[in-house]
Amino acid sequence: MAAEGIRRLRTKIIHSGKKKALQSILITSTSAGEGKTLISASLGVALAQGIDQYALLVDCDLRRPTLASLFGLGNDKGLSNFLINGTDLSELIKKTSQDKLSLIPSGTPPPNPAELLDSDRMKSMIQELSRRYPDRLVIFDSPPIEVAAETQVLAKHVDGIVLVVRWGKSSRQLTQKAINAIGKEKIIGIVFNAFEVNGIESRLAQIKGYDSAYKYGQGY
Repeated sequence: MAAEGIRRLRTKIIHSGKKKALQSILITSTSAGEGKTLISASLGVALAQGIDQYALLVDCDLRRPTLASLFGLGNDKGLSNFLINGTDLSELIKKTSQDKLSLIPSGTPPPNPAELLDSDRMKSMIQELSRRYPDRLVIFDSPPIEVAAETQVLAKHVDGIVLVVRWGKSSRQLTQKAINAIGKEKIIGIVFNAFEVNGIESRLAQIKGYDSAYKYGQGY
């Protein structure tokens, strides 16, 4: 059921309606535990399974990195190595089991994640990835807005933002606060994660042959 929602999200990003095709997407949430990393990973896989799309995932959550582990990859080297030591990005990109999906792990958590993600080197990296790999969509999995102010900085340097809101977790007020913080004009959609439907709606979905247990918002 969730897979169909992810495919709809992929379609919305590919056909965003913008004059210029999106090359960099930032996925974030209002607070921890809303499923942003799982959405990031699932979207990367969905893009890689397409005919013409390639995807590169970048784990920007330097506080609680989990993206690499979802693909069974190590996290010993990654984004933090680039930001601290200037390690070449080509040395940090790891292949996943999906042929057209690559990943830059976060690396060992540093003592100053906010300063690193707010640095000029991070800003230039976002631009460099778009120039160096124009054939793929770069997906940045960023820290939740409520706990990491640097997410607002990252949001300024990507083409679009997907905000993940878990059903029954974040209030309307907290969600609106997050939208105001990162800029409404940059948001291409909100994902309502783990949305519950009642038994009648679920049964109707089965009869019609559609999945509706997970609904992904087309806007706000």
